[in-house]
Amino acid sequence: MALEMKVPSPGESITEVEIAQWLVEDGDYVTKDQAIAEVDSDKATLELPAEASGIITLKAEEGDAVAVGQVVCLIDTDAEAPEGNADNEGDEGGKGNAAMDIDKQRDQSSSKADSAKAEAKTQTPSKPTTPVQKQDSYATGTASPAAKKVIAEKGLDASQIQGTGRDGRITKADAIEAKPSMGTPGSGARSESKKKLSMLRRKVAQRLVSVKNETAMLTTFNEVDMQPIFDLRNQYKEEFKSRHGVGLGFMSFFTLACVKALKMYPAVNSMIDGDHMISYDFQDISIAVSGPKGLMVPVIRNAEHLSFRGVESEVKRLAVRARDGQITVDEMTGGTFTITNGGVFGSMLSTPIINPPQSAILGMHNIVERPIVRDGQIVVAPIMYVALSYDHRIIDGKESVGFLVAVKEALENPQELLMDNDVKRALEL
Repeated sequence: MALEMKVPSPGESITEVEIAQWLVEDGDYVTKDQAIAEVDSDKATLELPAEASGIITLKAEEGDAVAVGQVVCLIDTDAEAPEGNADNEGDEGGKGNAAMDIDKQRDQSSSKADSAKAEAKTQTPSKPTTPVQKQDSYATGTASPAAKKVIAEKGLDASQIQGTGRDGRITKADAIEAKPSMGTPGSGARSESKKKLSMLRRKVAQRLVSVKNETAMLTTFNEVDMQPIFDLRNQYKEEFKSRHGVGLGFMSFFTLACVKALKMYPAVNSMIDGDHMISYDFQDISIAVSGPKGLMVPVIRNAEHLSFRGVESEVKRLAVRARDGQITVDEMTGGTFTITNGGVFGSMLSTPIINPPQSAILGMHNIVERPIVRDGQIVVAPIMYVALSYDHRIIDGKESVGFLVAVKEALENPQELLMDNDVKRALEL
């Protein structure tokens, strides 16, 4: 019996996906729940598992846009598993089949390499037979062995070098004095490649351009003395990790500081809908994380109800799911405010782009020891520059600057403003 596999719905409002990559070939034997393809939507890249075991027949090509519910492959469930697959079915996800695929790929690679060599041999240009005119100002003779070496090292074209030796022979001195003409490529590789952007990347590009074109985006900056947070983490991070199984990182401090500031400045926690402004009485914080398919922005729901332990646990859970490619569209939908951390890649300062339809985003950066004035004295302290990009259509300068100052104050005095002067209770120790 031939089972028709149709494209499942990745999430609400998504009507079309793109076949990013087939993980199997036409005619392969696949096992139930084996990943057979990666499909791109405009929000995420998801794996498509086989619904049954059998021989697969592909009905769509890589790069094809297919509608949700469309048949993309057939699985002949009456087909018998090739020898070596039966023992692996169910528990190992068809590793025997994977081994066969590897051998097949090796054979194909070897065949392609032989074909490429044969083609290169047939296309090698023969030496020109047209005699060089005596009045030609360029080389009329061959290059000496020493000159050939210099020519090869400098990536020169021997036909463009005028020889001064007997019968126009190119000497070593001629090669040394010769200079490559303007625009002449050297001996380095000059290849190029072209591939279609994934649906996710195309959607991200479209959204980023629309943000720049459709919002009045502005960025304000400040700096944060991270020493108080350093001191708290150094004192309690081992006990915190031992008690809760997660590390005490910076994200919990920044998330809770943003929650506090969003309550003080609700316009930053709002969005534009036509001629209306929608404000929220909850804080769903989007956290930008790096995944195998690029940047993803999962959401921490109701961050205002979470403790330090709750935030750190949720950040870890979402980051692991994004890294393993298991994040769902629902987990990345919504969010009222975004935090992005370019500091993990070494960024000192940037202007983050708003994550639409939100109206503001906070950018974290790397922490560097810098001289500052504290209590009238110049001291060296771990400083982070922070940036708030916001939509000036609904957020005024007073609110944006006030919000960022509130975040700065909470981070520089976490014990009082984020922990109510009871560190152990706040950290649930």
